[in-house]
Amino acid sequence: MLDLVPAEIKERESLVVNPAKTCQPIGAMYAALGIHACLPHSHGSQGCCSYHRMHLTKHFREPVVASTSAFTEGSSVFGGRANLTTALKNIFAVYDPDVVAINTTCLSETIGDDIPSIIGEVDIPEGKEVFSASTPSYVGSHITGFSNMVEAMVKHFSRKGEGIKTNGKVNIIPGFVNPGDIREVKHIVEALGIEYILFPDQSGVLDSPMTGEYQMYPAGGTTVGDLRDSGNSRATLALGSFASAEAAFQLERQCKIKPYILKMPLGVKATDDFIMQLIKLTGHEVPFTLEEERGQLVDIMADTHNHFHGKKVAIYGDPDLVIAMTEFALSLGMLPVHVLTGTPGKAFKQEIESMLDEAGLEANVKEAGDMFKLHQWIKNEPVDLLIGNSYGKLIAKAEDIPLLRLGFPILDRSVHSYFSVLGYRGAMRIIEKISNALLDRRDRDTSEELIEFVL
Repeated sequence: MLDLVPAEIKERESLVVNPAKTCQPIGAMYAALGIHACLPHSHGSQGCCSYHRMHLTKHFREPVVASTSAFTEGSSVFGGRANLTTALKNIFAVYDPDVVAINTTCLSETIGDDIPSIIGEVDIPEGKEVFSASTPSYVGSHITGFSNMVEAMVKHFSRKGEGIKTNGKVNIIPGFVNPGDIREVKHIVEALGIEYILFPDQSGVLDSPMTGEYQMYPAGGTTVGDLRDSGNSRATLALGSFASAEAAFQLERQCKIKPYILKMPLGVKATDDFIMQLIKLTGHEVPFTLEEERGQLVDIMADTHNHFHGKKVAIYGDPDLVIAMTEFALSLGMLPVHVLTGTPGKAFKQEIESMLDEAGLEANVKEAGDMFKLHQWIKNEPVDLLIGNSYGKLIAKAEDIPLLRLGFPILDRSVHSYFSVLGYRGAMRIIEKISNALLDRRDRDTSEELIEFVL
């Protein structure tokens, strides 16, 4: 079917074909799972909740638990107040979470249910917490939903303690990344000897070990105590402007904590910037562990530069990841010729074009784009490598291009969520994956008499 995609590009305003994004509640649900003993709740139909849980389960290969208001025809017309009220009573009676994080859906938003008002009418057990985020799927993307839920966490939990000047900690908001990436961010901060509060934290929740016993609420996740204490920290570092910045700005408005908006620490420069910002804030020194990792990464880049130099690449997916990956590709000598995200936001195009201008390059760049547009670009200017999620698989097959799977969702490979692409160690892993993809392709295309064993 994709062989029939025409190369001729016609501008479209009212039609999206194969979106390069998914809907807000998925991001909101993933963010909520980063709170310890939190049950995400979808205020809408059972079908919406099942789809969101299924998508997360397929990416992480872990059971994702969430409840739903289970809208029927009646609630679709008259509102979901009764459903949510009953659902909250049942949730605390049957599943006993510490926190319930409610996300809305297209249907409940269109009806106009006032979620905070409904929560206020429910008799919530002592010591338990319920909060909500507005996440209609007809605007934004899963990254928008993630951002909205993290901002809602700050609004609900973060408070400036009376008489407390600062707890001496740094808040870190890692963005929509895998548990393996969160563990790498922790590794960097702990190597620097800095006390921190990281939220949301899905490590230990969606990569928890097999113990032989089912745990509905695994040991991981940011505690309610830490979320409250985030209002007393010395600063907030938001890693990625699309997924994390709004929560950092809310902390500034609410608790006067200065925000620093950085790129996701993917690649040499972005990781350098992350570490240097932490050093500026705390006065700590870079330990040998991180110096050694950086030195190894630079050595690998020098040793393998001939694999990457001048290779054309198309990068697509979540905006924070694509921005950081484009910067890293440029540092490897690659040529990003098509760069696209499905998430709306003019800042994406401005940031990518700024990096390309600095490198003296031009490229097709689009926010709120779709995979159909990316495919048409590739038909007009082929690339050596695709970098993005599993939905590029059909383009890779149709155009016979290697695909490096990176980002969300990755549905046709496993174990990836345990390993980081962030930090110096993550950059080494990306280089290995790019190098292997390009060299496998070269081996496949080289004739038998010309094949070499040392490349």
